[in-house]
Amino acid sequence: MTFPVFINLGFIRLHPHLVFEALAYFIGFRLYLYTRSKEKLQPSQALWILVGATLGAAAGSKMLYWLEDPALTLERWNDMSYLMEGKTIVGGLLGGLIGVEWTKRRIGHTRSTGDDMALPLLAGMTIGRIGCFLTGLDDHTYGTPTGWVTGVDFGDGVLRHPTQLYEIAFLLLLGIAIVLLKIRSRQRSIHLPDGILFIIFMGGYLLFRLLIDFIKPTPHPYAGLNNIQLACLAGLVYYSLLLRRKLAAKPTLIGKGT
Repeated sequence: MTFPVFINLGFIRLHPHLVFEALAYFIGFRLYLYTRSKEKLQPSQALWILVGATLGAAAGSKMLYWLEDPALTLERWNDMSYLMEGKTIVGGLLGGLIGVEWTKRRIGHTRSTGDDMALPLLAGMTIGRIGCFLTGLDDHTYGTPTGWVTGVDFGDGVLRHPTQLYEIAFLLLLGIAIVLLKIRSRQRSIHLPDGILFIIFMGGYLLFRLLIDFIKPTPHPYAGLNNIQLACLAGLVYYSLLLRRKLAAKPTLIGKGT
């Protein structure tokens, strides 16, 4: 396989990152519209929350990227091409969370809205990582050199951990677990606390990224950790406390005779 793996339509060749990133946004958004709990949000509220999530995600993904190599960022603080070229999923997720919570306070909405986003985000991230893998070295999402059977040569003769494929596999398993939890809760007539599915999604993904980034060749200037791992630790503390509070509430049974 030669990287990048362009999408050849006969009359045009498309870059895989562009194709799969567009598909990720499109399919994720369509899945959100199809599966969201319409009784939780009025259309106007949903629109404002979506705007808050988008702006927060854009800001968070950039800010966390700038912390990957603080010395280089300070050196190139006035280089717009450098400042605009990178982004991070973890920064986007945490920034989006802040944007959503700020927007909800502004519009006076108090119910949790995260559960509706869990599966669309999982779908979008999975599709997006396919594009990252097919892009190869240019995407900078590969892992460190390895002698494992899973090693992939992205074009320079070095076998590396295909961390994009590891992430795709993890996201699929996490998505299956969330779907099974939803099905089982309905079968047992148990109403899950609002927000619990999103907590499972975020907690699971942040823990995965905390571990997988040990085999990524990015700078680790923060006591052996990188910028992504610091953000993951902060997010895990937040969601651990939130999960504890949610589980402390007694589950509510639904349906006749319960």
